[in-house]
Amino acid sequence: MLNLPQLIIAILLYFVLFFGIGFILNMLLRSTWTMAVLYPVVILFIISDAGFFQYFTNPAASFSSLGSSAASLAVADMVILAAGMIGAVLSGIAIRMLRARGYRMF
Repeated sequence: MLNLPQLIIAILLYFVLFFGIGFILNMLLRSTWTMAVLYPVVILFIISDAGFFQYFTNPAASFSSLGSSAASLAVADMVILAAGMIGAVLSGIAIRMLRARGYRMF
């Protein structure tokens, strides 16, 4: 169980982490929504115990395990993961705004 200061720091860390990663990926790949699309896949690997290839070799058990893992998340965990998604989406918005203002390197 997280204390309030730990929760606030975790929210800020996830927001900044995924904003930064999303911004760099969007800049390097010259796209806008790369991290916002990849973020659910990243979250899948964070909350699930199944490996990548298990989703292809044993999909029924893997997705069942994913469903039970997602259902057992605490509210604090969901808030932290939502902050990461907000950071990923805001990185796409920042890239789009920079392009609209004439920054060609983005």
